[in-house]
Amino acid sequence: MSSQVRIVTEAGELLAELGDSPTATAIMAALPLEGTVSRWGDEIYFTIPVTLPEAPDARQDMTVGELGYWPAGAAFCVFFGPTPVSDGSSPRAYSNVNPFGTITGDTEKIKTLLDTAQDGQTIRVLPA
Repeated sequence: MSSQVRIVTEAGELLAELGDSPTATAIMAALPLEGTVSRWGDEIYFTIPVTLPEAPDARQDMTVGELGYWPAGAAFCVFFGPTPVSDGSSPRAYSNVNPFGTITGDTEKIKTLLDTAQDGQTIRVLPA
């Protein structure tokens, strides 16, 4: 069974659908989450109070709008375009992340809204 969350930035909010993985379950149980935005190319990430191991389906290659949990940094990651290690226009994580959800809606809206988020701004993840 999947669950919805709201990702709220200073510029607005997006809805996301979380999957059925143990990572998604642990993140849902930790809601609400609040953190400080860090940017790495077209990726936003922030530390959360969830500690999980690398999942069997962990990977670096992501899609626009995909959510990942970075075990190495205990971070919630939102991918919306290329990162410094991307080969082309697709997002690529620095190291393996556990994919656990996807932002719903138009990918251009995702990029437009998230591209305004800057280092140091507040980001929240709330139940939908």
